[in-house]
Amino acid sequence: MRHRQIATIARFTLLEALRTRLAWLFVIVLGLILLTAYFIQQLAITESLRLQIGFAAAAARLATVFVLSLHILTSMVREFNDKGLELTLSFDLRRSHYILGRLCGYTLIAALFALLATLPQLLLAPPQAALQWGLSLAFELAIVTALSLFCIVTFTQLMPAASFVFGFYLLARALTAIRLISDTPLVGGDTLSHRAISLLLDALALLLPALDRFAQSAWLADGTGSWPALGANAAQAALYVVLLGAAAMFDFYRRNL
Repeated sequence: MRHRQIATIARFTLLEALRTRLAWLFVIVLGLILLTAYFIQQLAITESLRLQIGFAAAAARLATVFVLSLHILTSMVREFNDKGLELTLSFDLRRSHYILGRLCGYTLIAALFALLATLPQLLLAPPQAALQWGLSLAFELAIVTALSLFCIVTFTQLMPAASFVFGFYLLARALTAIRLISDTPLVGGDTLSHRAISLLLDALALLLPALDRFAQSAWLADGTGSWPALGANAAQAALYVVLLGAAAMFDFYRRNL
C-alpha cells in the first residue's frame, strides 16, 4: 500500500511534466544549443571540433540544471498556491510518502533530461565517452533535484528557493577553482584573514558536493572519463540525495498545514 502511494505520486509528477510540454521545451533548448555550437565550430580556426564539443556539453549541462530546477520549483509553488497539497494530504497519505513520491518522480524526469542531453553528444564524441558523461550528468541532476525539493519545501517561495539553488550550484561548481586561487596568492598569504578564508573554503569543500567532477566536458573532448570516477560520482550523488531528501522530509513535517 505504501509503495503504491509513492508510485502514484511519482506517476502524477511525470504526468504533470508531460502535460506542461516540458520535454518539448527542453528539446527546443537543446536544438538551439547545437545550432550555436555548430556556428562556433564554423568560426573556429583550429580545434573546431573540440570547441564544438566543449561548448555543447557545457551549455547542455547548464540548460538542463536550469530547466529542471525551475520546473521543480514552479511545480511545487503551484501546488502550494492551488491548495493541491492540502487536498492530497487529506487522504490517508503520510507526508514522508508524499516527499518520496515527488522525489522519485522528479528524479525520473532528471534521468529523462540526462538521456535527451546525451543523445546529441553521441554525434560528436565516442559512444563510451558520451555514455559516461550522460550517466555522470544524471547523477548531478539527482543532486539538483533533491536540492530543489528541499529548498522549495523550506522556503515555500520561488525567488528565495531559486536563488539558493543556483547559488549552491555555482558555488559547488566553482569551489575547487576558488580553493586553488586561495592556496597560491600573489601577496598576503600569511595574513590572518587569508588563513581564515582558507579554513572557510576547506569547510565548504567538506560540506558541498564536488560538482566540478561531474559531467566534465573533457570526458567528451579528450576521452579522459573513467568508470571509477563515475562510481565516485554515483556514491556522492547517493549520499547527498539521501541527506537532502531527509532534510526536506524533516522540514515538511515541521510545517503546519
